[in-house]
Amino acid sequence: MTVKHVKPPLRVVLVDVNAEVVQAWLAAFADTPGIDIHKGSILDEHVDAWVSPTNSRGLMNGGVDAVIKRHLGAGIQLRVQRAIRDRFGGSLPVGGAVCVKSGATNPKFLISTPTMVPSAQNVSDTLNVALACAAAFQAIHMQNADQPGSITSVALVGMGAATGQVPPRVCANLMWTGYTLFNDHRFPDYDELRKTVLEQLGDIDSRPEERVRVKPPASRARG
Repeated sequence: MTVKHVKPPLRVVLVDVNAEVVQAWLAAFADTPGIDIHKGSILDEHVDAWVSPTNSRGLMNGGVDAVIKRHLGAGIQLRVQRAIRDRFGGSLPVGGAVCVKSGATNPKFLISTPTMVPSAQNVSDTLNVALACAAAFQAIHMQNADQPGSITSVALVGMGAATGQVPPRVCANLMWTGYTLFNDHRFPDYDELRKTVLEQLGDIDSRPEERVRVKPPASRARG
């Protein structure tokens, strides 16, 4: 008899100190099972990976980046920037991500994904949050492909909701879209990810506060 090994589900925690972001998540993810949502600090989450919204250069000098850098030490920025240099030529595009070892036992990994190019930018009228969220889950899939089971739980904050000036409801709905896209699917690279998100969400500017369900073409998806 052949025994089928079932991949354990990814435990996803959405946590933020901003109560408005938390309430927006509760509405956006109301019909999405398996998501833990609460108010608090990401530093208190015991998971395999933290996701930190960053900028294209990986400069951890503001927002959640700065909080995590103070907690994990200056070496985390060096690891993030080295990964950006090695894999993206020194500039990490929105819709890309790097996953590095944190140097700590909790979390074991840090995933950095840019919501903006410079260190401070208003991205409220862009799709950057959806791109960044999808890229974070892409990074998890890629890490687990290289080292199966290395990331089974992850914590994310409200992407772009502080420095990026994205309204909480828009932030929550774009993050829901990014999560939905990569709940069961993975693309071969970040270029394909960006192409699909931009193609399928191209008209979101006319309805930025709505949730938009994204389904990758069957030929590109892998369940």
